[in-house]
Amino acid sequence: MSSSELDRAVPDDGALMQTFMDEIFQPLHRVEQRRWARAYLWGLINISGKRTPRRMALARALPATAAHGLRQFINTSPWDWEPVRHRLSRQIAARTRPRAWTVAELIIPKRGEYSVGVHQRMDTVTGLTVNCQRAMGLFLDTDTYCFPVDWSLVFGGIWDSDSERRRRARVPETETGHPAGAHVSGFAADVCARLPLLRAPWALDLTRCDDADAALAGLAEQGVDVVCEVRASRSVLPAENTADVTTVGELMELRHNRRAHVLIRRNPSGRARSVPVHAHVGKVRLPRLGSGDEGGSRTYRVLRRPDPDGLRPPRYWITTLTDRRVDEVLRLTRSRAAALSTITTMQQKFGLLDFEGRSYPGWHHHMTMASAAYVYQHLYAAPGAVPAAPAAPAASPGELAGTAS
Repeated sequence: MSSSELDRAVPDDGALMQTFMDEIFQPLHRVEQRRWARAYLWGLINISGKRTPRRMALARALPATAAHGLRQFINTSPWDWEPVRHRLSRQIAARTRPRAWTVAELIIPKRGEYSVGVHQRMDTVTGLTVNCQRAMGLFLDTDTYCFPVDWSLVFGGIWDSDSERRRRARVPETETGHPAGAHVSGFAADVCARLPLLRAPWALDLTRCDDADAALAGLAEQGVDVVCEVRASRSVLPAENTADVTTVGELMELRHNRRAHVLIRRNPSGRARSVPVHAHVGKVRLPRLGSGDEGGSRTYRVLRRPDPDGLRPPRYWITTLTDRRVDEVLRLTRSRAAALSTITTMQQKFGLLDFEGRSYPGWHHHMTMASAAYVYQHLYAAPGAVPAAPAAPAASPGELAGTAS
């Protein structure tokens, strides 16, 4: 199947799709790559069930022999996913009102052991050991939706020492077993380098982060504002007394240290209820987090929200937004829940977990295309719009050779 035949076979989604392709996939310099990108994107958006090259090719838009070309585009074509992701984030920022950056973890169950990054990990919710890939996703929460803009795999165990396994999966030498906190720092450094004018705060849940200190140190180094949920055992220093180390839990136990606020929340039925929130009357600093002193030089505000029903422990946040109203700060903390909702939508509607290959580049290609599908549907296309898929001319297997590169 030639690339021109492929182009005719994929339904014409009109000016919106063409605009999206021109703006997002311009870094794919070869016409054939952009055509296969469009075919893969169409398949992620429009077929139901598991999104695999074979099922995409069985859709009315493409002949079955197109599956080979779609696999090549994802698994072996040497296109760079980073410029495509950069363009996605720029378009999101240009077309929405960004509120906050946030990071969410993604666990991808796997049966085998050779897919890139697969290892056994304890599920903190069920207590069971699962065979999985572990990934971190970066999201930009906006006034409309929470959009995926970047991904990284969390390596560890045998993937740090088995050079043959890494070679087969085409894992770069720079990718090693960094804890989750280092991935957060990497995301922040990348955002500040390529989107220096977009200074949205970072809203994070660090209560289960492998290395919360690394995350906080990296964010401090970039000078970005943060709203981070932390454990009650998070060490802090009263800003006026750098020798008196305490924890946020101990700090907020003393009544004279806190000021009460009341927020109004509505349940799904619309009924309003009051939610108490305590804010520390002063400011705090963090103990030295690493070789630099950025963390120790910043001041933070501590917030505590007791469980309204008294059945669970209080929740704690530290934030550099010391001059913002309490309700404004806590509104930003909803970003992580929005990111988790986006992940669920991407799993159900855009094939986020459906990558069939084993390589590092292939995984990143698929995650990039799934992100592009979500962004297109929520930022460009009309809600609920599904283009009809016309019949396509048949093609022989030999016509596919060399078309995806």
